[in-house]
Amino acid sequence: MKKNLYPTIAMALPAVVTLMSCAEKKEKPEHYNIVYIMTDDHTAQMMSCYDNRYVETPNLDRIAQDGVKFVNSFVANSLSGPSRACMFTGKHSHKNGFTHNEHGIFDGSQQTMPKLLQQAGYQTAIIGKWHLVSEPTGFDYWNILPGQGDYYNPDFIRMDGTTVREHGYVTNIVTDKSIDWMENKRDKSKPFILFIHHKACHRNWLPEMKYLNEYEDKTFPLPENFYDDYAGRKAAAAQEMEIGNNNHMDLVYDNKIYSEGDQTRLTSTYLSMINRMDSADRVRYDSLYQAITADFKQKNPKGKDLAEYKYQRYMRDYSKVLKSLDDNVGRVLDYLEESGLSKNTLVVYTSDQGFYMGEHGWFDKRFMYEESMSTPLVMKLPEGLEARGEITEMVQNIDYAPTFLELAGVEVPEDIQGVSLLPLLKGEHPKDWRKSLYYHFYEYPAEHAVKRHYGIRTERYKLIHFYRDIDEWELYDLQTDPMEMHNIYGQPGTEQITQDLMKQLDDLQVQYDDPIREQFPLSVQ
Repeated sequence: MKKNLYPTIAMALPAVVTLMSCAEKKEKPEHYNIVYIMTDDHTAQMMSCYDNRYVETPNLDRIAQDGVKFVNSFVANSLSGPSRACMFTGKHSHKNGFTHNEHGIFDGSQQTMPKLLQQAGYQTAIIGKWHLVSEPTGFDYWNILPGQGDYYNPDFIRMDGTTVREHGYVTNIVTDKSIDWMENKRDKSKPFILFIHHKACHRNWLPEMKYLNEYEDKTFPLPENFYDDYAGRKAAAAQEMEIGNNNHMDLVYDNKIYSEGDQTRLTSTYLSMINRMDSADRVRYDSLYQAITADFKQKNPKGKDLAEYKYQRYMRDYSKVLKSLDDNVGRVLDYLEESGLSKNTLVVYTSDQGFYMGEHGWFDKRFMYEESMSTPLVMKLPEGLEARGEITEMVQNIDYAPTFLELAGVEVPEDIQGVSLLPLLKGEHPKDWRKSLYYHFYEYPAEHAVKRHYGIRTERYKLIHFYRDIDEWELYDLQTDPMEMHNIYGQPGTEQITQDLMKQLDDLQVQYDDPIREQFPLSVQ
């Protein structure tokens, strides 16, 4: 029997669940179920229990109200496929082999958390977005979207290999299938883990028809650093994800500002998406966006006016997609309560990473900066887990696998790099919990042109190295500069903290066995 340890710099040896006393068994369910709901590109700024400036998300907030909200939750690689691979394996990208979306194929033969749960008698299912290219393994049931999936009348790939086009809006359909599996398709004598993976809120933010006109009368506040000039940050200046730049955020594909005969490099791709709509819905859809196009052409905005016009369009369409998502999370919560499953089911809600909602003038993710490295994480806790309110300890998506395994009473393999969050869910606050996190982004050259980089985040500081195509270091004091606008690397007075962070970063690369350390050795004294 091993003791669960929590090192100051990252993970510890995994924990094995201790045997419960007879008294404890009377107070706790014999088995816990797990419902893991994950969205795509949903960010904490757009979730009202974290930030109420923009939208209200009452059903997502219900999860936090009945459980816990992690306020320092992060990913190891801010990109869809790699983030999912980290979650399923409990390992950083260089260990699970899926480092980026462009050419990656997830090795389904490797050890994964669903396989370990399946071997322990759990029923395992995934419905919705998979985005790991290879066929899902370790699941008793799967029904997945091909690639990114479509918002309207989407295709689903079944376990028998057939592809079926379903009628309706993708967020509703994923929820329908998830509830149907829990109610009608699973073996109710066994505990289960269900992964509900939504396409929402992924680009290009196509709304459900009932919310087509939602938020059209709302003006969203502009982020304070919307007009960032990227001074002192060469990698930030080189990206291609600025809202105000028509070559980055496309007027047709992203903002739906087009009329018959307009041509851009993305028109055919965009039209292939909306051509899936039912004819009556298409008429309504075109009516709205033709009116928006006429308004845009009449105003003919330029410069800052154009950037701010596009920002409002982006925020409105994103919020519409999010509203349907919130409704469907509520449907799942209602089902669990009405079916009696709620008392012994852990409900987890998170996203595959954060997203920029105009901060630094951007959309998308990828950078190690706070808005994309951080992700919302709330959990509705079953009986026997007593934590409530905010959890401030730093956690990462590699921690989900050991958490679910320990909750299920399954021994956590030695090679899993994450740390179980179960002590935190019990209301404990280990004094030796990790004090730093490791991050590594690989996908360059690729869309949005974010350079490769790795780095360390501590409770106060962040040190980032952009490498190979560029050799630049960035250092931020998150206490005095939470928006990460002022790179203080190399400035007088930062020598000691830089050296300390270099040493901690080197320790993390050793601990996680990242081969990048051999290619770009750090200056550690």
